[in-house]
Amino acid sequence: MNKLLITLVLGYSFVLPGYAETSTELFVTLNSGNPQTQGMALVLATQAVEQKAGVRVLLCSEGGQLAVRNKESVPLKPRNVSPKDMLQSLLKAGAKVEVCALFLPNSDWKLPDLIEGVSVAKPADVAAYLLQPNVKILSY
Repeated sequence: MNKLLITLVLGYSFVLPGYAETSTELFVTLNSGNPQTQGMALVLATQAVEQKAGVRVLLCSEGGQLAVRNKESVPLKPRNVSPKDMLQSLLKAGAKVEVCALFLPNSDWKLPDLIEGVSVAKPADVAAYLLQPNVKILSY
């Protein structure tokens, strides 16, 4: 019995470090214009960054308004931080933030209207990213 236990412990000591090397990625799609919904999506994305996950945020429809430079965003309690502030903090922390490919052509906004660091998503790149086995998806 002791030999079996020792064999199992040693076996797991070689296997488990491999799991630690696999990086988890979080893909967040944000379509809602509701500030509380936006805030919750961005709070979870921030928590994932703090836990060393790669984070990619795709803003579509009303969610895309967060990326527009001169659009205001409502501060939320209890920290009195707006979803736009949270988005900018995510950018500073290294998250990739994009508006969907349909956002600009179907609005009055142009690329220079977006906050610094936000780009336009390429559907083929997003699809390839989503097909990776280590990507978790949240949609708001």
